[in-house]
Amino acid sequence: MEKFEQIFSFINEKAEKYEKADGHSFLDGVLQSLEDVLDEKVQWAFQDASKEEVRKAIQIAILKGMRKTSQPNHQMTPDTLGLLVGYFVEQFFTEQLKTGQISLLDPAVGTGNLLLTVMNLLEGKVSATGIEVDDLLIRLAADTAELIEQPVVLYHQDALQKMLVDPVDAVVCDLPVGYYPNEEVAVDYELCAHEGMSYAHHLFIEQSLNHTKEGGYLFFLIPANLFESEQSKDLHKFLKKSAWIQAVIQLPENLFSAKAHEKSILILQKQAKTLRAPREVLLAKVPSMSNKEALSMFFEKVQMWKESK
Repeated sequence: MEKFEQIFSFINEKAEKYEKADGHSFLDGVLQSLEDVLDEKVQWAFQDASKEEVRKAIQIAILKGMRKTSQPNHQMTPDTLGLLVGYFVEQFFTEQLKTGQISLLDPAVGTGNLLLTVMNLLEGKVSATGIEVDDLLIRLAADTAELIEQPVVLYHQDALQKMLVDPVDAVVCDLPVGYYPNEEVAVDYELCAHEGMSYAHHLFIEQSLNHTKEGGYLFFLIPANLFESEQSKDLHKFLKKSAWIQAVIQLPENLFSAKAHEKSILILQKQAKTLRAPREVLLAKVPSMSNKEALSMFFEKVQMWKESK
């Protein structure tokens, strides 16, 4: 077995025991297993494993737990999308990463899979903050980050309420999609709906821009139909005065179970007086991940666009 498979088997065995013994969910068992390792209650025989091997094993265990429950907020950003987002973060911060660190924020961090995938890719060059409203998910994120020794500060709160987070160089976020139930909070946002409930994903974009430095970048996984919704006119208007669209990257359909779940990557730059809008927005489609030749051409297109900026 590969190392990450061995680690998964170790976590899986312990989680199943907790599940059977205490009547808790498998996800609770995963959390307890990780905490037992961190508290040195059980022996951890994988000190030589890489951070990616450990992260991947934990996330497979979490994914198994999520499939056993039907909570809609218990979803995970697939590794493929995390690696793509990490690639674009690296492309937009090439010069800064040569000489120092960048600060990242994920305002809907969940189990941390997206954020930690990006951090592992840019090893040692990122300090990060994550926000999550779900108690179980943020505890799983905290334990994973501690186990793979990534510097993440986590806050357990609703990210659309007031956040005590300094402005960051970049935001990465798999946007939570749907209506935001707290209308008292939504009314303070420019993207609050004129009638009815506001879209949470629109408010997350606005809140993220509020916590990004001038000239900083934001990397969002968005619903593929983001700019076709009933509230999209307001979003267009808001973005026009607050940010520059750098890129819209369509993702392969075969990554998603249904058309309604399809996503794209939206890359924004927060406007700054000392900077100018891009001459050309990068519009591209990621080919099937199994088509190596087409993927190579896609990355070449990105490089050509980058050099022409």
